[in-house]
Amino acid sequence: MNESLVTIVIPSLNQAEYLPAAIESALNQSIATEVFVMDGGSSDDSVAIIQNYESHLAGWVSEPDDGQSAAVNKGIAWGTAPFVTWLNSDDTLEENGLTNLHECLSRAPAAPAAYGRAIHINSNGRKVGAYRTFDFSERLLANYCFVCQPATLIRRSCWADLGGLDESLHLALDYDLWWRLYKEFGPLAYDQRVCAANRQHSETKTQNNASSHYEESMRVVEKHYGSVPLKWHLLKPLMPLVRSLGL
Repeated sequence: MNESLVTIVIPSLNQAEYLPAAIESALNQSIATEVFVMDGGSSDDSVAIIQNYESHLAGWVSEPDDGQSAAVNKGIAWGTAPFVTWLNSDDTLEENGLTNLHECLSRAPAAPAAYGRAIHINSNGRKVGAYRTFDFSERLLANYCFVCQPATLIRRSCWADLGGLDESLHLALDYDLWWRLYKEFGPLAYDQRVCAANRQHSETKTQNNASSHYEESMRVVEKHYGSVPLKWHLLKPLMPLVRSLGL
């Protein structure tokens, strides 16, 4: 009988440098988890790394896919736990991160998901700043994605009702999901404990696709909020600099 409380999916592509830290942080949670690694057909040492952890994983695959959203949806569909999340292979969870988020959802039974605080780390794993998180607010969400994806936990029932991630999105897929969860089920719950670390390095999708990410985020806001706040237009020319500073 599967007694796992959380399904964790780790999507990855050519992230051998960071993959062990991500896997170990998922396996070392203080709550029962089932961990799936969805590798998109890496050409580096990723498969050998995954095989080293194979006996501790609930499942894994290494093959070309249709992008991160599709890989995450597939992995979560393999699982059965009542709560779900995904962890990009260059990010990490704090040891009690998922326990904190599960406790938060237990205190907020109407919330579809919970999010916590997070830190920024560099390629060496050193803390370089804090991700700006706030109490949930629709107006604020329309101006800024204050939900840090690795520091989140979602009820599987809500995930299933929404059909998971929108596979047509490749950059603002998490931002879109927070909006959809909120619009369908109500505000997400906020836990002020640090639950995860978001790694900043030169090869992240956000870093290398700053303008495209910003434009996709604007489309997400317009779709769910009905309009795009002035802030988005004013900051658009500055986004490459803003992203490079980790803001």
